Amino acid sequence: MLWQAISPPDNQQVQELTQELKIPEEIAYLLIQRGITNYNSAKAYFRASWEQLHDPFTMADMQQAVERLQQAIESQESVMVFGDYDVDGTTAVALVTSYLTHYLDSILPYIPDRYTEGYGISKKGIAHAKAEGITLIIALDCGIKAQEEVAFAHSLGIDFIICDHHLPDEFLPKAVAVLDPKRKDCNYPYKELCGCGIGFKLIQGLQIQMNLEVAALSEYLDLVATAIAADLVPVTGENRLLTALGLEQMKIRPRPGFQFFLANLKKPPRVSDLVFVIAPRINAAGRMNQGINAVTLLLSKTQEEALPIARSIEFFNTERRTTDERITQEALQQIELQQGQSKDTTVVYHPSWHKGVIGIVASRLIETYYRPTVVLTQSENVLAGSVRSVRGFDVYQALEACKEVMIQFGGHKYAAGLTLEEERLEEFKNAFEKAVKERINENQKTPILFYDAVLSLDQISTKLYRILCQMAPFGPQNMKPVFMSRHCIDKGGSRLVGKDQNHLKLEFFDSSGTVLQGIGFNLGHHHAKLKQKQPFSILYTLDENEFNGNKNLQLVVKDLQFEASL
Repeated sequence: MLWQAISPPDNQQVQELTQELKIPEEIAYLLIQRGITNYNSAKAYFRASWEQLHDPFTMADMQQAVERLQQAIESQESVMVFGDYDVDGTTAVALVTSYLTHYLDSILPYIPDRYTEGYGISKKGIAHAKAEGITLIIALDCGIKAQEEVAFAHSLGIDFIICDHHLPDEFLPKAVAVLDPKRKDCNYPYKELCGCGIGFKLIQGLQIQMNLEVAALSEYLDLVATAIAADLVPVTGENRLLTALGLEQMKIRPRPGFQFFLANLKKPPRVSDLVFVIAPRINAAGRMNQGINAVTLLLSKTQEEALPIARSIEFFNTERRTTDERITQEALQQIELQQGQSKDTTVVYHPSWHKGVIGIVASRLIETYYRPTVVLTQSENVLAGSVRSVRGFDVYQALEACKEVMIQFGGHKYAAGLTLEEERLEEFKNAFEKAVKERINENQKTPILFYDAVLSLDQISTKLYRILCQMAPFGPQNMKPVFMSRHCIDKGGSRLVGKDQNHLKLEFFDSSGTVLQGIGFNLGHHHAKLKQKQPFSILYTLDENEFNGNKNLQLVVKDLQFEASL
């Protein structure tokens, strides 16, 4: 594991911001790294407000989308809200459905079956819409490449509004409106919204068009925040604002569908809770059963209504965890058998693997073998695969170079999906290996831990921690600050903890004489060397540990290296 410092800001700029904002120098340093260079940008960063939301009508096709929705409301048409089966899609469907129920009598939420329909807009879903008398489909988190499906719907007299955030092809589907900030002709100032975020912009536009208060939409922002966290889009700009407002809503009035999962939290929910507590459970519905169950949960109006659905989803999440752990072990064994070959990629396949968890398995494999990874399984008459990448490497471009070998593919820079014919598996392995080898550089082959700043232990204080907390919500491109401290020595109280004694409870000091405590998960293997009083450096974030009613600062240690080996 390599350590690398994030580029330090200009010292004069740091001094000027320290004076202007009257904040500690360490905070000014961190803010400038994040592009916060003056009072106004700091105010926008620290004080989330509705006024900071961008005008939805700067998004291409927004006016057409809003007018078509108004027409549907005035004529009381039957509308289908169609979304992908992951967290982004299901939260988006719940958001738009719950909003439109105030204005429409006939609204049908629809999540395609992962196994019989696959990703994106399906002709089966469109045929179902026709049978139900639907005349307008709103597609969320999918549809940007669905030219054929949208044309099929048009032939049946069904209009489409597409809300997607994936990269479009050269030609867009012939829908009434295609809302996607990544369109080349779209002037929307923030390009990184998730699918649920674009669904929110649609209802924001309708709210403005109807001369209604935009802040009245606060009840939907817990859904948007969950989607942003789960989809790993940048937590910058408007995404950070929507996340902050959504977490506040969740703290004040969590929807019944979330309360069961949040019951054991001792603190107000944070982005990490959305990522590690809520998102896996919402995802489990689509992975192990039916994604529409997640939508039903999120639409529940009372805890009594939500409880049985939440319990069943909790069961599916437990089943999902057991399944992905088993498949990961089987995949690791496969890779071990291939280790004689020098490779820049991992491609593994077994026909029995559960399609719903292969994306999770791909991510787990990268933790052991750090390289672009494809996990494939049998899906009807073809192979279906999930693709995950490593930091800085655009796996979508690599797949583009292999497109002749596949039936279809789609996704992002770091995550994608694909289908291919089984007889072309070896051909795909070779093509993918070649495409990655030609594009990957050496520094993308080793995991890197980045840190923001070097601190001595005497610079760490409760005041510093409190200000750092105000820099939340954290996430991609606005990560929780990571610090480095050097020349640390065990004070004598460090010990192994945890059921398997594989975690490290640290008590140490540095040259300033300050003594602090920390917890290093899965760092227990350093214990013996630590006890020999060998000096070490650590990378860590700051947190607060509460025990028996007492709160103390605690360092959460991400990595530890003995200085002789640095």
